[in-house]
Amino acid sequence: VQLQAFGGGLVQAGGSLRLSCAASGLTFSRYVLGWFRQAPGVEREFVAATARYGSRTYYADSVKGRFTISRDNAKNTVYLQMNSLKPEDTADYYCAADSGVILSSLRDSAKYAWWGQGTQVTVSS
Repeated sequence: VQLQAFGGGLVQAGGSLRLSCAASGLTFSRYVLGWFRQAPGVEREFVAATARYGSRTYYADSVKGRFTISRDNAKNTVYLQMNSLKPEDTADYYCAADSGVILSSLRDSAKYAWWGQGTQVTVSS
């Protein structure tokens, strides 16, 4: 399984970015897909996740209403649309996948077996 995340960059507060994560080597639709982020000196935190087949989505309270996770099972790609960005959103963003994580645990990064490399998002004030 390989995950490749891209789309990060530098943006002013209030701006938008869309992250993408392309996956290979897995039956994509059967995997829970998540986005996590990690700022310097801070533990990795949950941002958003989409259940198998895209049936449901889940968000951290800090991004709810601003970020949208979506998946294209035909393209084996998961997206994170980030709007109304704030300086506190600055972090390295990681996509993750797992076929066995249960819904009650999808906010737990330790439950995901597969990770992409981080893509850096910097929001200037």
